[in-house]
Amino acid sequence: MSTIDRQELERLERRNLQLTILSAVFVLVLAGGLASFMYPLVFVHPEGNKWTMRVAFFGFCSLTLLFVGYLFDRQRTFTKLKQSLLQELERNITLQLQASTDLLRTMPDQNHFWDRLSMEFRRAHTMEKTMSLVLAKASANSKVPAKDEQAAFSDAAKAMAKRLRPTDSIYRLSNGLFGIVLPGTDTLNAKRVAVRLQEGLQDVRAKYGLSFDLSAYNYPEHVKSSHELEDIVKSLLPEDKEWESPAEVPVG
Repeated sequence: MSTIDRQELERLERRNLQLTILSAVFVLVLAGGLASFMYPLVFVHPEGNKWTMRVAFFGFCSLTLLFVGYLFDRQRTFTKLKQSLLQELERNITLQLQASTDLLRTMPDQNHFWDRLSMEFRRAHTMEKTMSLVLAKASANSKVPAKDEQAAFSDAAKAMAKRLRPTDSIYRLSNGLFGIVLPGTDTLNAKRVAVRLQEGLQDVRAKYGLSFDLSAYNYPEHVKSSHELEDIVKSLLPEDKEWESPAEVPVG
């Protein structure tokens, strides 16, 4: 969603007000000068039908006042439109933040992640196949407002989910940390998936100023047991987090 620069709107409103005042003054000066020249011909030394000339004179003055009134009414309308636009923007931002929060809350969490990781590891070990785990950690820029972080993480989750296969699954492990389980994927393909995810995160990175660190781990090339994978994930999670990970699945 494109954003609106409020300072730019304020600057445009001030400039529009200045132009309105300048236009009104310009019109009044010209109209006043013309009316001053018309007055003797209409009221002091009328030539021809004086009532026709007087009607034209007063009509000219009325049109001048109506035009000046139109200028200020236009300025008032511009201010109302700006206020309505800002209110709609605030409402859209609120709805977006609420939707982002709801999306993150409905994403599979650590409990689902541990179950899926254990299941895929057992399957790979039993069937002598490969599996990979990609961890995506987002780091927010200090200039990013805290209220925008949830929207940023939500957009990041959606961007990554679009780049995954139907058999892959993504989980929210903590604030800004996502785990992607890739069944039947070797190291080379896992790295390709990580590159594809980085490409999908370019818009999120540019919009929110986030940086993403993606790392891929493969069984059996990098780890030999589920406990090793769990330790890798735990090392990236907050220290005060209580763990309820599944039991280790040994090899051999």
